[in-house]
Amino acid sequence: MQRITDWLQKNLVPIGAKLSSIKALNAIRDGIALAMPLILVGSLAMIIRNFPTPNDMWVTWITANGVLNWLVKIIYGTFYLVGIVSVVGIASNYAKLLSPKADGISAGVLALGGYFVSTPYLNGANGNQAWGAKVAIADQGIAYSATNANGMFAAIIIGLVSAAIYAWFLNHNITIKMPDSVPPAVGHSFAALIPGFVIILLWALLYALFQATGLVSIHNILQMILGDPLKAFGGSLIGAIVVAVLVSLFWFIGIHGGNLVGAIMSPIFLQLMQENVDAAKAGKALPEVITQPFMDNFVYIGGGGATLGLIIALAIFAKSKQNKAMRPLTLVPGIFNINEPTMFGLPVVLNVYLIVPFLIVPVMNVLISYFAMSSGLVARTTGTPVPWTMPPVISGFLATSSISGAVLQIVLILLDLLIWIPFFKVFDKALLDEEKQADSDAVVG
Repeated sequence: MQRITDWLQKNLVPIGAKLSSIKALNAIRDGIALAMPLILVGSLAMIIRNFPTPNDMWVTWITANGVLNWLVKIIYGTFYLVGIVSVVGIASNYAKLLSPKADGISAGVLALGGYFVSTPYLNGANGNQAWGAKVAIADQGIAYSATNANGMFAAIIIGLVSAAIYAWFLNHNITIKMPDSVPPAVGHSFAALIPGFVIILLWALLYALFQATGLVSIHNILQMILGDPLKAFGGSLIGAIVVAVLVSLFWFIGIHGGNLVGAIMSPIFLQLMQENVDAAKAGKALPEVITQPFMDNFVYIGGGGATLGLIIALAIFAKSKQNKAMRPLTLVPGIFNINEPTMFGLPVVLNVYLIVPFLIVPVMNVLISYFAMSSGLVARTTGTPVPWTMPPVISGFLATSSISGAVLQIVLILLDLLIWIPFFKVFDKALLDEEKQADSDAVVG
């Protein structure tokens, strides 16, 4: 077992360190996080809108009383803006990582302009994409499908490229410099003029090129090249298993697996979630099983590695002084899926006694949840992005709008516990033996 740990440290630590040092991945992770307040507020409106009641009594009531229109307005004003908010966050963070002179707000605004310039507008009269047509301003607009999570890949590319161009001009001092007496906000605005002109012109030319060649827009191209293949992988059973294993492996060596893997997979899971949101809104069958709520609420129960079962085993079976002391420190955070006290306090990190269940339990959760939902035994996640800190059972109910989601979580927690118990007992006994030996040595001394 120690050989396995040594091998993981030798081979995974350099990979994790390398990935963690990639500025683009850090910018994507932190940039998407900028949209989290909107996602959470929108999720609350979606929970209220889709709250399950017999014979849809609730939906009927809110529709009759006009509440539904207000809720839909909130949903569109929050959840359907994830793409354009992310492009601002990604560009802002990436520019600051590339240049100490960068103003994050300027970079984000320029990227946002590039995003809108590269996105086709709609003709309000017939919904067709217009190019070169004389359409009244009042009839023009951009589809929500380009501003929500479906536009995430365009947001990533446009945000990164725009920030790189902006930072390059700043690093090479190709900017309009204002006197020191000028307020910083004004100075930043003038410094962004030259790179801003280049950025906007670049995306305008690309837009014209795509329209002239029949490719429509960068959204279509990126979705075809990146989005569709990655969605096929991320939305598959194999993809979910690979993600769950990688999260556990990186956590085991002390690297935040959720942040590291999430920087790559979050855009994919958010798009899959968006498909269920759109289907639910249209009253259609939910197409996706694996979404962000699926991973957060049915795979990582208790946090990365699905450690709630371990925390319960610790609370019930701990005999060593060390583990008894960890009970109050792990139980409450664990209920809210915060497991850093468990990971580093117990610890799980580099603990050879616990590596097997730490890898097996999340995979088991993926398999059981996937087949339960794909078979129709349990309702699929509706696309409502339930906060990952929502306690189990409640989160299962809210994520699926069905009691079956809560029941599935209870079953998973019990099965997780059964797997964790024997491994925890071996670990606890080893600590107990060490404590007894230490007490014996103290008496002899």
